[in-house]
Amino acid sequence: MKIQITADLLDGIVLAILKQDDYYGYALTQRVQEVITVSESTMYPVLRRLKRDGFVTTYDQPYQGRNRRYYQITADGEAHLERVRKLWNDYKNSLDQLFNPTGEGNENE
Repeated sequence: MKIQITADLLDGIVLAILKQDDYYGYALTQRVQEVITVSESTMYPVLRRLKRDGFVTTYDQPYQGRNRRYYQITADGEAHLERVRKLWNDYKNSLDQLFNPTGEGNENE
């Protein structure tokens, strides 16, 4: 069984990675796949939406005779990332209380 990833959470994952460094699309997809299962066909619409919403910008960099399009987080993207982090932490804490009411097995405490 796989737990479904919401669009907000996927946005947060992408923005958290881009906060660390700029990535081109394929490398970003590979980095996300280290954490969750996601296809390239899922990632590019996410990146287009994040760009449309002003959370990322792009720039092209030549590489072996071609251009790679790099994605970079914006100030608005950083603010959105903080909102997603807060939502995630609230959600995670609620689930932790439900699944581990006595705090057993919770390494974060």
